[in-house]
Amino acid sequence: MDAKIMNINNKELIKKSIQTIQKLSEKLDEVKIMHVCGSHEHTICKYGIRDVLPDNITVVPGPGCPVCVTTQKEIDKAMYLAEQGYTIATLGDMYRVPGSKKSLMQLQSEGADVKIVYGIGDAVKLAKKQDEKVVFVAIGFETTAPTTAAELLNKPENFYILNSHRQTPPVMGFLLGGGTSLNLDGFICPGHVSTITGLKPYYDPCKTYHAPMVVAGFEPIDVMASIVMILKQLVNGEAKVENEYTRGVREEGNVIAQKIMNKVFEPADVAWRGFPVIKDGGMKLREEFKKYDVHENIDVPDIKETINKACICSEILRGEKLPHDCKLFGKTCDPMNPVGSCMVSDEGTCRIFYKYSKFR
Repeated sequence: MDAKIMNINNKELIKKSIQTIQKLSEKLDEVKIMHVCGSHEHTICKYGIRDVLPDNITVVPGPGCPVCVTTQKEIDKAMYLAEQGYTIATLGDMYRVPGSKKSLMQLQSEGADVKIVYGIGDAVKLAKKQDEKVVFVAIGFETTAPTTAAELLNKPENFYILNSHRQTPPVMGFLLGGGTSLNLDGFICPGHVSTITGLKPYYDPCKTYHAPMVVAGFEPIDVMASIVMILKQLVNGEAKVENEYTRGVREEGNVIAQKIMNKVFEPADVAWRGFPVIKDGGMKLREEFKKYDVHENIDVPDIKETINKACICSEILRGEKLPHDCKLFGKTCDPMNPVGSCMVSDEGTCRIFYKYSKFR
């Protein structure tokens, strides 16, 4: 076994990192660091990392859950298509996210043809076995977009996608540029996304906003080390992209996955839940693949969202509030009865806080 992996959660290393963070914090004023990864939030909550940070060092969760950032309008479109008789294939998390009136799970109980699949491959197989058109709700960041692209390159029949893929680095730049009321000082960059993208997409926002960006793995020492690296940059007045997760992320990323993704998709300006339209914040199908875009083949009306004003998912996704700030959290909103998207997915901030709150 690789020695680096064997020592990954060495208690002495973790203790040393805590001491280093404390010493660095003494040279800094208030620091706010954001991450955009549900797996990072799991690690932070599970191991109580926030509890050992100095009072002037804050790590806030951002829009790191693809289910959570999918807009209510997109969910309502999926339900509209289900009501029109199309087979909707969706991942399990999306199945339970509330739309304006109900969820796909509720529609299924009323007789709509909604199928839970493990991925787009299962949805394509489903389309081969039936006459009814299958619409796959394609969500996710750069980690899942290559799988969607790979299936479309195989030219499936009887098949459309409701495209809800998004790109992560543009929203990070948007947040640094005033997209949140917080004054962010740096980012812990997402490990999974970075295995695909590599480091290059972070260079521009890092330089433009003079904000340290460190790609991190998912063990406690990974997160602690990334905080140390960001604080060292701030103390030295630096702003650069660094890679803590060297065992999983290469400078160039996964070039093959990038080529597949870029052959099918191109950048697009799209809205995220809780955000306005973000330049290059999403992906759209290139011209030769538009025959798989449900909007190009089916008349889907413009649907006006009806947002539950008591839910603060939008503020949570922007890092402005935490789940405990919500009056619904753990009361009328819990994993069995989610009011907002952040309580549904295992990657959602509210779901994570709810899971680990019993240990606090």
